[in-house]
Amino acid sequence: MTRAFSVHAIQTRILETGDDLVEVLIGAVQQSTAGGFQDGDVLVIAETALATVEGAVIALEGVRPSRRAEELGARHALDPRVVQVVLDESDRVVGGIDGFLLCIKNGTLLPNAGVDASNAPPGHVTPLPRDPDGSARRIRAGLEARTGARLGVLIADSRTHAMRLGSSGVAIGCAGIPSVIDERGRTDLFGRVLQVTKRAVADCIVSAAELVMGEADEAVPAALVRGTGIPIGDWSGVEGITAEECLFMGAMRAGNREE
Repeated sequence: MTRAFSVHAIQTRILETGDDLVEVLIGAVQQSTAGGFQDGDVLVIAETALATVEGAVIALEGVRPSRRAEELGARHALDPRVVQVVLDESDRVVGGIDGFLLCIKNGTLLPNAGVDASNAPPGHVTPLPRDPDGSARRIRAGLEARTGARLGVLIADSRTHAMRLGSSGVAIGCAGIPSVIDERGRTDLFGRVLQVTKRAVADCIVSAAELVMGEADEAVPAALVRGTGIPIGDWSGVEGITAEECLFMGAMRAGNREE
């Protein structure tokens, strides 16, 4: 029997450093339209909420910008203190526009290395969690131990995409489900064998969750996604690719342009 697909907003109080996130989420899920956890549920948690309870919020008043941060801030209309945090969080800065630096961090191309002022206290910024896969594993273990349900846990971030307006959700941490499902070897409607298709199921789930989580003052740091049909198991980690394997990065490096 096919289970109905549903997405449930998980609203909480404003989270603080040191909160027991597992306990907060269990109570919030029980009070939500989901009515508690069930086997097969996937819980999506906003990276800002996770970074907050893990104590990763940075006060800008304590940041001393370097000369490079001052130069980049003036060039791209950014607070040099924020630039310094971005530089500290980045593996490499590859470009920028007003308000943003385009960075490579942990093999991923993203604006401002994931450093974000939204949903952080005034005068503070929040970097990405240090180990989102590890956090997803710990949260999953805690939830399963206390609820008895078999679950998946995803850590969510919002990203812009090449040549697209607006942002959508991506998974930066994953535990309990495969982040990508390989469809190669299957056939399409006309019998052609798929050669390259892989479904980014974790990203798709996060994007669905962000429809109810929002990006502003909703106070919905998590969402429970039910009825995906994706198997629950000991999967861990978000599967990625190198810059050399990326179509967009490869084209930029090669200088390929349509004349």
